[in-house]
Amino acid sequence: MYANHYDGGASHFHGGGFMPSQATQTPDQAGSSKTRSSTTSTTVPLTIKQITEAYHLNDERADFLIDGVEPSLVKLLGRVLNKAERVTDVSFLLDDGTGSIEVTRWVSDSFDTDEMTKIENGMYVVLIGKLKAFQGKRHIGAHAVRPVQDFNQITLHFMECIHAHLDNSRKATAVPATTSAMNDMRAYQTLNVGTGASGDIREVVLSVFQEPASLARENGLHVNEIIRRLGLQEQKIREAIEYHVEVGNIYSTIDDDHYKSACNG
Repeated sequence: MYANHYDGGASHFHGGGFMPSQATQTPDQAGSSKTRSSTTSTTVPLTIKQITEAYHLNDERADFLIDGVEPSLVKLLGRVLNKAERVTDVSFLLDDGTGSIEVTRWVSDSFDTDEMTKIENGMYVVLIGKLKAFQGKRHIGAHAVRPVQDFNQITLHFMECIHAHLDNSRKATAVPATTSAMNDMRAYQTLNVGTGASGDIREVVLSVFQEPASLARENGLHVNEIIRRLGLQEQKIREAIEYHVEVGNIYSTIDDDHYKSACNG
């Protein structure tokens, strides 16, 4: 079974990926003919579409079966929308291009507060949380939320989703798995990067300039580096850069191809 032991969330935010681990198959306690994997402390990388289509095992316990696995925790990556802060919790909508889902992060101490203060609307984040359901609506109870520091994490996450989907599906059905996770990745790239609205592309480009490593570079970033990292058309990248120059978010440095964020620049 493709899963990872949970250690409080720390190990999931360093780009190491997930390694397959063995788990036993046990009969469904509800008496169904289905079988599912034992899932003690397992974390599975997923797309939101997979969550939407997950089989709900038990309305009272909010257990879900995804590719033959009942995950203890899930790993998601997407863009934050509609962030709302309250005294006891912070909630937001997470959109990964395949769908969207409500997320709640309970705030009980200064660590939780500091973590969620760094999260802003439009930011790409990776999170570890528990898939839950209430009155038929699925949502995530987040245990940890981190900003995406390197946009390679987006590609890596969807590769992890594909690997987990294929590996778990084979074990659950003993037949070749479908390619829905691969289609989810293509949908994400199409909706959020490849042919996305100009506003989305502007946000992605600005996020690269505002990364700590980018801010630390005296001459800023070369346009070609942005193109290489994001894999977008040069025209779209330059249009986004021109927009941010006009509104004062970034400025040119040593020539017309080097730019730096005006934030802490």
